Amino acid sequence: MTEHRSAAEERRSGSGAEHRSDTHDAPQAEAATADEADELVEGDLDELGRLAVERDEYRELAQRIQADFENYKKRALKLQTEHLERAAQALVVKLLPVLDSFELALAHGAEELRPVYRELTGVLEAEGLERLDPQGKPFDPNEHDAVAHEPADGEGAPPVVLEVMRAGYRWKGRVLRPAMVKVRG
Repeated sequence: MTEHRSAAEERRSGSGAEHRSDTHDAPQAEAATADEADELVEGDLDELGRLAVERDEYRELAQRIQADFENYKKRALKLQTEHLERAAQALVVKLLPVLDSFELALAHGAEELRPVYRELTGVLEAEGLERLDPQGKPFDPNEHDAVAHEPADGEGAPPVVLEVMRAGYRWKGRVLRPAMVKVRG
């Protein structure tokens, strides 16, 4: 029965005749098998190293893509916020003539409009509108538009706002409309 081995067994151990004749070469066969095992382990380690490098490359790529996406979200949010602020600013610019009309009406005695005017200015101020009231303050060409001029009392006196002819406004720190003023100096 030992002579009737399967083909698979013969392939594993080589042909039967060679096996029987090479029994005195057993230490050499074990050394060859150990060398083959070492080569297989080295190949597996090389493959493992290559896979680790590939994994690290994919991880870096994923981190870069994630960082790019986070930057995109921040940029999109900033752009959306700026767009909303510009839209609100445009609406306020359109409301400035309405505020001017209220002020003229109040200056001419229409006191029944004062509660509506206060409510409107209160809402706008809460959102970031600031009235420029420079009367008696030094002239600032960034915030004031001088439409009338009066000579100074003395030499070298800095220009001062004498009268505000039309109010100026600032929206969230930016001048929307400079105040129209009369200046001395």
